[in-house]
Amino acid sequence: MLKLKADELAMLEGKQGKATQKAMELLVKYAEGLGAEDFVNTNNVTIIPGSVPDVKIVRQVVPSMDIDEIASRFLLDSDERVVVDKVKAFTTTNATWRDQDYPDIQKGSRDHCNLLQQLAEYCKRVGMIHLATCTPYQVGNIPVRGEHIAWTESSAIAYSNSVIGSRTNIEGLHSTFAAAITGKIPKWGLHLDENRYGSVLIDVQVDMANLREWYLLGYYVASKVGLDLPIYQNINDRPDLTKLMALCAAGISGGSIVMHHLVGITPEAPTVETASGGRKLKYELCFGEAERREAYEKLNRTKKDDVEIVALGCPHCTLEYLRKIAEMLDGKKINGNTKLYLTTNSMIKAMADIQGYTNSIESAGGVIMQDSCCLELALDPDTVFVTNSAKMAHYAPGATGLKNTWFGTLEECIDAALTGKWRGEL
Repeated sequence: MLKLKADELAMLEGKQGKATQKAMELLVKYAEGLGAEDFVNTNNVTIIPGSVPDVKIVRQVVPSMDIDEIASRFLLDSDERVVVDKVKAFTTTNATWRDQDYPDIQKGSRDHCNLLQQLAEYCKRVGMIHLATCTPYQVGNIPVRGEHIAWTESSAIAYSNSVIGSRTNIEGLHSTFAAAITGKIPKWGLHLDENRYGSVLIDVQVDMANLREWYLLGYYVASKVGLDLPIYQNINDRPDLTKLMALCAAGISGGSIVMHHLVGITPEAPTVETASGGRKLKYELCFGEAERREAYEKLNRTKKDDVEIVALGCPHCTLEYLRKIAEMLDGKKINGNTKLYLTTNSMIKAMADIQGYTNSIESAGGVIMQDSCCLELALDPDTVFVTNSAKMAHYAPGATGLKNTWFGTLEECIDAALTGKWRGEL
């Protein structure tokens, strides 16, 4: 049975204002549905307030387009209009926004860009930090090991649990907004020690030096382990930030890996025994050449080789990755029949500007979109689409209706952008 502390009961009784009361009502229902016995305090939240419906639908529900009513209905799931003064928890925003410089190539065009800009201003008004990125740990939101947080965005959740060692479940729009207002989240799932131990051992038997292999590893294992947490052993490469992001993104988009352990690398896995909590493992899997091939073939869904769009930056490009791309494009030109789109956040973009990376990419004909995602592009279903992200390759058909997708290395993607042809292979 759910037990409320004195401050939580005061919130529920409306003693801290109507908005806090509505948020606590939502969290109580949520906790009871989950079977949680109590709440944990959190001072770290990420929220995706940009994931509201199309403007036409929003206008049907809120004809006045009053931003407080829009937030009440779509962020807090409240039929009653409430005005939030300031959120209680340190809260940052995620990236289902639109780059204001490119409204016509994104879903919803200018109208939706305008709505999302109003929501961005609302977030800042109530005290959120508008990072607008799927990788908040790159640009200012870095929790510590053991910290209870409430995050949305699939790859960021996996990254925070696995790489940082902070604690979050897969939270949604309503639960995170309520957590931001109250500083509370139900204590269940990965907030509890006993649920963070790995139960499946993965024997990695391929060379992991290339970023592509980290995507393929996560994508293959995700399709096999269900809700179990994998323990990866025998990794022959010391992964950098981009590789760790890739494993997290592929593991949770291709399945439901909200946390994993890399023996000798991630903080809760100095050994297999520690990562498993000393428990007997359920089973073991091998990731060798056959498994690598299986994942690769699932991600490549076309035989057409005339490339129209190359999309990079899912999760958002790191500064180091933009440097590599800029060097590969320096002095060259994108094929006239092909578009190259990169996505990152505004802070990384600002540094890329300073370093000259943006100039090299844009001079070649590439476009760097900030605070957005290539899944928000308005695309013809017959477009031949190339990416180096297993997450993007997995989601793009469902999110955009695409029928023709290629997945490969960064080098293969840049080659496709320059030549207009796909020449990648495993």
